[in-house]
Amino acid sequence: MDESDGRKIRNICILAHVDHGKTTLADHLIASSGGGVLHPRLAGKLRYMDYLDEEQRRAITMKSSSISLRYKDYSLNLIDSPGHMDFCSEVSTAARLSDGALVLVDAVEGVHIQTHAVLRQAWIEKLTPCLVLNKIDRLICELKLSPMEAYTRLIRIVHEVNGIVSAYKSEKYLSDVDSILASPSGELSAESLELLEDDEEVTFQPQKGNVVFVCALDGWGFGISEFANFYASKLGASATALQKSLWGPRYYNPKTKMIVGKKSLSAGSKTKPMFVQFVLEPLWQVYEAALDSGGDRAFLEKVIKSFSLSIPPREFQNKDPKSVLQSVMSRWLPLSDAVLSMAVKHLPDPIAAQAYRIPRLVPERKIIGGNDVDSNVLAEAELVRKSIEACDSSRNTPCVVFVSKMFAIPMKMIPQDGNHRERMNGLNDEDSKSESDECFLAFARIFSGVLCAGQRIFVITALYDPLKGESSHKYIQEAELHSLYLMMGQGLTPVDEVKAGNVVAIRGLGPYISKSATLSSTRNCWPLASMEFQVSPTLRVAIEPSDPADMSSLMKGLRLLNRADPFVEITVSARGEHVLAAAGEVHLERCIKDLKDRFAKVNLEVSPPLVSYRETIEGDGSHLLDSLRSLSLNTSDYIEKRTSNGRCVIRVHVMKLPHALTKLLDENTDLLGDIIGGKGSHTVKILESQKPSLEENVDPIETLKKQLIEAGVSSSSETEKDREKSKTEWSKLLKRIWALGPREKGPNILFAPDGKRIAEDGSMLVRGSPHVSQRLGFTEDSTEQPPEASEAALYSEALTLESSIVSGFQLATAAGPLCDEPMWGLAFTIETHLAEDSETEKQPENFGIFTGQVMTAVKDACRAAVLQRNPRIVEAMYFCELNTAPEYLGPMYAVLSRRRAKILKEEMQEGSSLFTVHAYVPVSESFGFADELRKGTSGGASALMVLSHWEMLEEDPFFVPKTEEEIEEFGDGASVLPNTARKLINAVRRRKGLHVEEKVVQYATKQRTLARKV
Repeated sequence: MDESDGRKIRNICILAHVDHGKTTLADHLIASSGGGVLHPRLAGKLRYMDYLDEEQRRAITMKSSSISLRYKDYSLNLIDSPGHMDFCSEVSTAARLSDGALVLVDAVEGVHIQTHAVLRQAWIEKLTPCLVLNKIDRLICELKLSPMEAYTRLIRIVHEVNGIVSAYKSEKYLSDVDSILASPSGELSAESLELLEDDEEVTFQPQKGNVVFVCALDGWGFGISEFANFYASKLGASATALQKSLWGPRYYNPKTKMIVGKKSLSAGSKTKPMFVQFVLEPLWQVYEAALDSGGDRAFLEKVIKSFSLSIPPREFQNKDPKSVLQSVMSRWLPLSDAVLSMAVKHLPDPIAAQAYRIPRLVPERKIIGGNDVDSNVLAEAELVRKSIEACDSSRNTPCVVFVSKMFAIPMKMIPQDGNHRERMNGLNDEDSKSESDECFLAFARIFSGVLCAGQRIFVITALYDPLKGESSHKYIQEAELHSLYLMMGQGLTPVDEVKAGNVVAIRGLGPYISKSATLSSTRNCWPLASMEFQVSPTLRVAIEPSDPADMSSLMKGLRLLNRADPFVEITVSARGEHVLAAAGEVHLERCIKDLKDRFAKVNLEVSPPLVSYRETIEGDGSHLLDSLRSLSLNTSDYIEKRTSNGRCVIRVHVMKLPHALTKLLDENTDLLGDIIGGKGSHTVKILESQKPSLEENVDPIETLKKQLIEAGVSSSSETEKDREKSKTEWSKLLKRIWALGPREKGPNILFAPDGKRIAEDGSMLVRGSPHVSQRLGFTEDSTEQPPEASEAALYSEALTLESSIVSGFQLATAAGPLCDEPMWGLAFTIETHLAEDSETEKQPENFGIFTGQVMTAVKDACRAAVLQRNPRIVEAMYFCELNTAPEYLGPMYAVLSRRRAKILKEEMQEGSSLFTVHAYVPVSESFGFADELRKGTSGGASALMVLSHWEMLEEDPFFVPKTEEEIEEFGDGASVLPNTARKLINAVRRRKGLHVEEKVVQYATKQRTLARKV
């Protein structure tokens, strides 16, 4: 493939909300350009890309799949993706392999929650989007809108989608300005202004040609250009001028034969916009002529004659008016021509796309410090990066491939012919033995070079660092590729080699890749950036075989499922259970079905969902100044514990962190883990944030530092003077961060104590070291002055206890006192005083190892401090979007109230009778919610849920009415209503086998029958 061939390739994914018509659109594109694999009559009914039984049964797409199309002399790789929130990981895999995206929006339902998600994914992956407004026929047939009302609705949808994209653009623009102002020069010079991409032009404009209006079910669609060409000769205007005028407030004056703006119209003029007059009204007339009982068939014949449409008489005389309409519309305005011509014209080819996607794919790195870096390795890694940027497809170029996911297909589906069969038989390894009747293929995109069947290649994981040499070898393996296939939906076409810019399926990588990886022909290659998933797997269940003898089959099945699903997580809990984590109920059902029927082939026992909680203390953390003052251990508000041998006294104080700070720490756990973990003798500084964001070229560590300072005081509800004091105090405290927890990167902070080293009683304070503050750059590395000779032994012993104190803190934050769940948003100060070891005590230790005693005492003290400060439980919340007809609002609200939902807003969709309701639903209450909603509303309401945030439950789990007012309000004894927080805690404690304080018999009075028998 030379450069001209590279320019003839398009990699496109279809993105949209669930049920907005992605697979139906794909059907029509396959029917027209798929080489005869699908008959046009079956398009929209067969759902060719949904080849799994479960997809056909549920009528939703559950995985991303690719097909190669030929349109004119262009080669298009079309990837269909799911729209359900449970399968948004598949959207991420599709977006990474594509260069452009077709974003579908239902003309009736408009922009939904998943539309926001896919637009964000496209922006993060730097895809060029085109807008497809689908189901235009519903505006005519269902809503019975007039052309003018439909035009208003279409304008609103385009405007809303543009608003979403412009929000991402403005966020990037402002961050660029901030980064330039923060530079040493600090001025916006002319050169700096050139770097700023201030794209004032809105993204989607029908007159530009990147918006099409379609009805995928009936197989027709058009862009503005089609109608501009129709009317150019009739109106005596150029097609270009008409294309600019056929959208927006442009009007045609038949008297002057001029196109005028709104201002030029007379006051009482009833002239309609040109889009209504010349585009929508003819469509409405065709629909009325075809579908109305007294329709004018002569008008249809006029359309057929005017555009020289070849419609067989048998189809035109069909008794079914819908069939006649489809025959006319699909030949007058062919859907595939409108969509594919837009894709070819407005979506980039791989060579153009990779040039501007490179900062996202391979973030630029620069080396800070360390003289042990091999310059040859660095030079070759830079050469590889340049090859990806240029999409170089020559044979001597390093070959770089990104595998976005592994997928399993039955062995019988693999083409077995000729040299491919010989190659597979010759290279039969543990992969095919372990797979039995399932074969794993890699879904991949070639970014540079040429990939050949039988080639040896390096498989690189995300943690690989070519500069580390030996220590990084565990992240790289060498593999031999068995076969390459072009994907045709479920079918596969064997090929011997594939060049850069193409999407391909690779066999032979099963044992080497679990989820995703980078393939490279050279060791000296940085791994491509990891994909970002919009949600995390939150629904967890424990699974075990019905027959314990099948445990080995289940283990094998779990390994295969983990490889086949890009999003599922499989872990073993502390109790030895196999825990499967999925994105939602539909995703979980599919995983369990795959395990039973394909991978493990055994009967399974599935536990009720295991819900995660967090533990915190009362308060909102807004009064930061008061908290900082009380954090001084001079106050009496602390917990004191002694070690078993009495040598060490531990005092712990706890405070609540502001919500903004807790959220920041929670969202940046991976970045904090990388920073605190360190990178060895040299540090690789990635110029783009490791967590993909809307901003570019931002130093993630500097950004995080700035956010930590601001988050500490941003939510405080104090006066300006107090805010300044808070900021000063908070800045001092940021220089004392000893550790984060749990797992050294969680949302809890351990501050080093700030007191005298030697106390008045002669004991020594274990000062700790602000390790995290040093890593984040809040304080410089400082070496403490060594003590006098008389204190040297005690000082060295105090140093050895530092790791024990941190370990005790980690244990306490990983399992809180309420129900052994991780702590959330707490700051601890631990003051440990170590006394001299007296002569009488210098004997064999009777209480176990001293460091272990300290660790246990610290853990107990931290848990006791939390219990003292009114502990609360924190639960995860789903954001829920519901759509329903007005008559089902009452039953819907009844279901929501039973689920402890919090209603955010309720609004009527413009132009329809449907209501949209937004609510927060606790994750613990969400199981079976969709089924109950369908039953309660007779199928009239639908819901879509996505994980939103953590929220503290205000109820006190230990509440008991004591005062007269409380007893009067809440009752006493049996009449006290059950406490929600206590019920949740007891359920978790019971599941974990912890002690639950509850009476078996509440009131031991003699049982009496309620019936009075005479």
